Amino acid sequence: MKKRSLIRRLTGDERGVSAIEFAMLAPVLIAFYMGMTEFCQGFMAQKRMGHVSAMVADLVSQEETVTPAMLDDIFDIGGLIMKPFPTTTLKQRVSSVTRTSGVAKVDWSRGDGMTARGKNSVVTLPASLIGDGESVIVAEVTYDYDSAADYLMPGLTRFSHTYYLRPRTVDKTLCPNCPVT
Repeated sequence: MKKRSLIRRLTGDERGVSAIEFAMLAPVLIAFYMGMTEFCQGFMAQKRMGHVSAMVADLVSQEETVTPAMLDDIFDIGGLIMKPFPTTTLKQRVSSVTRTSGVAKVDWSRGDGMTARGKNSVVTLPASLIGDGESVIVAEVTYDYDSAADYLMPGLTRFSHTYYLRPRTVDKTLCPNCPVT
């Protein structure tokens, strides 16, 4: 009889049920929270990288003439925009492209961590972006985001963005001292 009453008492006892439920749910909720935090960090890095490409194109398109030193300073500003993320994997390139007889070719190009495009190399632009005789500034940026939580996200995610902007004050932004390759 004592045995039955003990079993009945234990099966009817509901103390500690919520502690057991919490112990089962806590790891899932913690992993979800960590995953969302890491996703938000990656998303913020990707958005900042997009701002870098827009800013590089914007600053170059405002000038009539640029120098390699000016472009290097603009690339440095791009690195500042990426803060607090590390900038060791940030690669930037800016080029002036003109369409002539239906073919878009590079006038000049400069890169920071990314190889500059060769003069007169052909560039594929979005359809109807510019017409014949028109010029556009093309800013390209890539960023390798290294997740701090490698077990939740892939170890390395490459973000890239290309931004196109027409020169604002002139038909074509010049860079007479940019090296020709």
